[in-house]
Amino acid sequence: MLIGIMSDTHDNLIFVRKAIELFNNKKVGHVIHAGDYTSPFTLKPFKELKCKYTGIFGNNDGDKLLLLERSEGNIYNQPYIFKLHNRKIVVMHEHYVADALAESGHFDLVIYGHTHTADIRKVKSALIVNPGEVSAWLYGKSTVALVDLEKMDGEIVELT
Repeated sequence: MLIGIMSDTHDNLIFVRKAIELFNNKKVGHVIHAGDYTSPFTLKPFKELKCKYTGIFGNNDGDKLLLLERSEGNIYNQPYIFKLHNRKIVVMHEHYVADALAESGHFDLVIYGHTHTADIRKVKSALIVNPGEVSAWLYGKSTVALVDLEKMDGEIVELT
C-alpha cells in the first residue's frame, strides 16, 4: 500500500491542494498528517481526498475543537499509535523522541513534523519519516512524502 505523508501545512491552501492532487494522482491508500494545520479552514481541500486520512495536532493548531469537528474525528492528540496494512505506526509532531521510538523495535514507521525539514532514514528496522513542510513558509520548499508500506521505503516529493 502506498501512503502519503504531509505536515506543517500552516494554512497554505495552494500547496495543500497540490499535495492532495498529488496523493489522488498517485492513488495513495491513506494520508497521514503530522500536525500544524493551523486553522480549521485548511481542512476544506481534504474533502477532495480520494482516501481516508489520519492526523495529529501540532503545536500551532489553534481551534482544536473546530479542527476535530471539521476533520470528522480524523485528528488525534499525539503521539498517535495505529496499525495500517499490518504496519505499526506512531505519529507525533515534535521530533524529540523519534529516534528512541524507532530504536525501541515497537514500530515499523515513525512519523514526525515540526522541523519543516524533510527526513527519511532507517533506524534498526523502523523507517523514520518527516515529510518536510507543505506550507513552504519557512524554507521556501513545499514537500510531502510517499511511503510504500510493503517495501518499507519512501521518497520526498517537492510540490511545484
